[in-house]
Amino acid sequence: MGFFSRLFQPRADGQPVTDDWTSLPDSQASELVLMDEEAVRLMAEFDIDSAIASHERWLPWLSQALQGVHDERLRPEVVRDDSCSELGQWLHGNGRIALGHFPAFDMLMRRNRYFHQQAAMMLLHAEAGEMQLAEQAFKGCQHASRQVLLLLKELKRGLAASRRRPATLNRA
Repeated sequence: MGFFSRLFQPRADGQPVTDDWTSLPDSQASELVLMDEEAVRLMAEFDIDSAIASHERWLPWLSQALQGVHDERLRPEVVRDDSCSELGQWLHGNGRIALGHFPAFDMLMRRNRYFHQQAAMMLLHAEAGEMQLAEQAFKGCQHASRQVLLLLKELKRGLAASRRRPATLNRA
């Protein structure tokens, strides 16, 4: 039973997920389970591989800024907004509609938001010449980015497994 796959189960009581991630939800689920129709629709409207590739480009881009390469598009006030990226736009729109009821979706939202906050802080510190603080914020970006990528890859794996299963097994 995988760590992330256990998180992709909706709460039975319909209540929002707490901010406390020190314990896992009670669930015997072995993976993200969506109905076949839902998996097909979600895969059609969102290219997870593209989102992963797009998110992976952020760290080298931020690293260049940390090394002093100026890019006008990397403004702290823009980067801080977690909906400024393709992934963020999907998470705030169709992603929330399709997957917002899964506890791990909120975790993915929070990790993406934290990534953008750390990136903005890194840029602010770098602009101010506070390189030690900028490097510390960049490490926060790296950590959050790895978590975002793990969650996206787990989502992809679960969706692919859902598509391979007969519909009658998904309804169990």
